[in-house]
Amino acid sequence: MSYQHLQQITAPTPGSELARALLTTAGERQLFINGEYTPGSSGEYIDTCDPATGQVLARISNASAADIDRAVAAARNALSGPWASMTPIERSTLLIRIAEKIEAHIDELAELEILDQGKAWAVARWAEIPAAANQFRYFAGQAMSIEGRTITTSVNYQPQGKQVQAWTVREPVGVVAAITPWNSPLVLTAMKLAPAFAAGCSVVLKPAELTSLSALRLCELIHEAGLPAGVLNVITGDGRTAGAALAAHPGVDKVAFTGSTATGRAVLAASGSNLKRVTLELGGKSPAIVLPDAELDITIPGVANGIFFNGGQVCVANSRAYIHRSIFDQVVEGIADYGRNMQLGHGLDQATQMGPLVSKAQADRVLSFIDGAKRDGASVLCGGEQLGPNGTFITPTVITGTRNDMPVHCDEVFGPVLVAEPYDDIDEAIAWANDSEYGLAGSLWTRDLSSAQRLSRAVKAGTVWINTHSMFDASLPIGGMKQSGYGRESGQLAMDNYLEWKTICAVV
Repeated sequence: MSYQHLQQITAPTPGSELARALLTTAGERQLFINGEYTPGSSGEYIDTCDPATGQVLARISNASAADIDRAVAAARNALSGPWASMTPIERSTLLIRIAEKIEAHIDELAELEILDQGKAWAVARWAEIPAAANQFRYFAGQAMSIEGRTITTSVNYQPQGKQVQAWTVREPVGVVAAITPWNSPLVLTAMKLAPAFAAGCSVVLKPAELTSLSALRLCELIHEAGLPAGVLNVITGDGRTAGAALAAHPGVDKVAFTGSTATGRAVLAASGSNLKRVTLELGGKSPAIVLPDAELDITIPGVANGIFFNGGQVCVANSRAYIHRSIFDQVVEGIADYGRNMQLGHGLDQATQMGPLVSKAQADRVLSFIDGAKRDGASVLCGGEQLGPNGTFITPTVITGTRNDMPVHCDEVFGPVLVAEPYDDIDEAIAWANDSEYGLAGSLWTRDLSSAQRLSRAVKAGTVWINTHSMFDASLPIGGMKQSGYGRESGQLAMDNYLEWKTICAVV
């Protein structure tokens, strides 16, 4: 595959008026607090750029601690306003209207994600934006399924002639700080907002500073759908200032964070100021284990997509592949060929299969892992190049001959880089798979469902896929073990993040 076209890459003309405007005028984007746009108190702005070309798209407000105070106060006040008196069916209907708003603006939102994050058209338009709408549709049902329990007690010291009746109710946890990453901005935002709204919480959202544009547009659509003022507030800015102040704020009752393990530890430490509840969906180094009987027509593209999808910037990406020695050469060469033949380019070009990484800094980081593997004696079968006018493209890379103590093998690279190694015994492969500080996801590739069932229990990860990888649905819980965090998003379990149990006991 020739990559000559990447050296002079330009953005194709978007279809939506909003996206075209970004390429014409780099305007300023303010904070959204209590139902209206408002300038940040610092007066500072951060440039957000098209990673493919380096063009500045917009300047977003860099929020200060004072802005965080305003946003949290608005969210707190909203809990006692019209939002608190909404019935479950009214909240459910609102969530459906939000889903319909996303679907009505799906092309526009996809173009925003492409320009701001760099993802390919097919990834944004046909995978992630529809998935964001589906989160709101799914949790519209959950909003009407919040139930308590009656309890038969053994209390025997009530007054004579009286009875003890006891029951539980579920109430919203309160003000939620939702802090989201840059790799899949809209869908990961929806995974926090939808269950929080279904539970009746209010939210202060802090999107990643690199990719805030789709969150700001989603905020507009949500309020057009009828969300009361103050229930959703959007604070943009640097994570070390705005994000840290939000995580530590005493007016926040719960933090929902997705991002790196290192940042997750900092969020957890900051949250201790008032013992707020925390859920963390953190990094991963997910293994794919290919058994000798695997169906290769499915396995080769499946493992390749598991690491090259969205440029490998996926927390569950199968960045380690353990392949039975009898088929190792065939499988690893097939994955390398798949990578060599991928079309790289600007995401607005619908022929593009993989766009740039989100920034030059991220591309430099990924290349450092590849270069380090070479110095340590590993072999690069394909890829390993840094291209593009501002160096944000990394070609799909397959590396063999690594050791489990090499950084490329054990650290989260977060780029299109697969390390592949042969194994002889399945117990050996399972041991290697579990020899990681992470435990977010993994996959098994085999025609033997009996083996798959047994081995799925042996892999220490929050999600295990069989003959697929990175298969998501709003109904399927996702979350990690070990250093990949705790708590679950999506599915019924996600509601537990945003609801408190209250016990009521009465003598009647």
